[in-house]
Amino acid sequence: MATCFECGEPLPSRIYRNTLCESCGADAKVCLNCDFYDTGAQWQCRETISEPVREKNRANFCDFFRPAAVSRGGTKKPEDDRGARDAFSRLFGDE
Repeated sequence: MATCFECGEPLPSRIYRNTLCESCGADAKVCLNCDFYDTGAQWQCRETISEPVREKNRANFCDFFRPAAVSRGGTKKPEDDRGARDAFSRLFGDE
């Protein structure tokens, strides 16, 4: 089940260009909710697209869109990173 990139809540099973997240109101048919979204790929998409999508968090007309099966986690708050920072400090030590 796809989840919203913004809040992490489940999205409807059918997503259209005008579909919004019921929880936070964010656009649902966006690159950040797509299975093909990949920050390491050209234009952050694993599909062969002819031009980049500039606003990855805005609804678009992409024909390749497929809801991501795994959650990207929703928007994180700075305090959510504390555990990662602590683990990094333990591993490499403080300078």
